[in-house]
Amino acid sequence: MGNEILSTPLTSLPFAAIDFESAGAAPGETDQPVQVGIIRIERLFADEIRTFTSYISCDRPVRWSAARVHGITSDMLADAPPFTSLWPQIREMLSGCVVVGHNPSTEIRFLKAFPGHGFGPWLDTLALARQAMPTLSDHSLSSICNALRITPEVARMVPGKRWHDALFDAAGSLAALRAIVQGLDMGQATLSQLPHTVTHV
Repeated sequence: MGNEILSTPLTSLPFAAIDFESAGAAPGETDQPVQVGIIRIERLFADEIRTFTSYISCDRPVRWSAARVHGITSDMLADAPPFTSLWPQIREMLSGCVVVGHNPSTEIRFLKAFPGHGFGPWLDTLALARQAMPTLSDHSLSSICNALRITPEVARMVPGKRWHDALFDAAGSLAALRAIVQGLDMGQATLSQLPHTVTHV
């Protein structure tokens, strides 16, 4: 979209929120993704959404500590595709939009498997929520959505999912962004006015 994306009102921009769940890693190991979830909307408050989610094959067992959080086991990945094979779907969902994540350092790191992809700019809902809701004691995504009373909305966006499912968490990030923008009447604000929440990769 070029530099004009930074000066376009938030309500006129397309957004795609992404989340990964991972296998977990011991000290000195490199973590690997085991699930991806993406939810895209062409205008911030449009009704129509598109979603993509997939398990991802992993070349080592999912650690017990990670499985305890997200519920994904090595057996569930037996027929999952390799990460690189998901490039066409990921590219379609993330291209030409603002990419949203909740503290998205992990998402940015995993997407480096696709060199030169050019996704972004990125908007961090954790940084945004800390600015918008400074008195909230816990800025985890579920706590933010509960405080904003939008968890039922997230569940309606991706029926049958729950927290720590990659698609549910991605939907939570998008719903939190929409609620904060609406609640603070920020619809005409631009990304250039949110410097501490936006990252260029």
